[in-house]
Amino acid sequence: MSYDVMSVYTLMLGDENGPATVSVHSTAEEAWRALDREVRARCGLRPRPRRVIDPDAATRLADVWRSGEMESRFWQICPHRLPLMVPEIGRPVVPARH
Repeated sequence: MSYDVMSVYTLMLGDENGPATVSVHSTAEEAWRALDREVRARCGLRPRPRRVIDPDAATRLADVWRSGEMESRFWQICPHRLPLMVPEIGRPVVPARH
């Protein structure tokens, strides 16, 4: 067995209306898009059109949402690098490029 490393991003979001939600995304862009989508849904805003997401705009929107109830609303996007065991099946393993 050999090892490879995979990058993933977790989004955790919670408020006074129930338990926190956690989602896992394969790219940072997907995580920022999910944050934007979740905050817009909780605020009753219309979804953002499909285009490249701006992490700074998503951060500002999430921070404004959080400022309404600082004690009970929270959000976090966290990057992770996961080592994965890759079985060798009769061929050499090619390292992934990041």
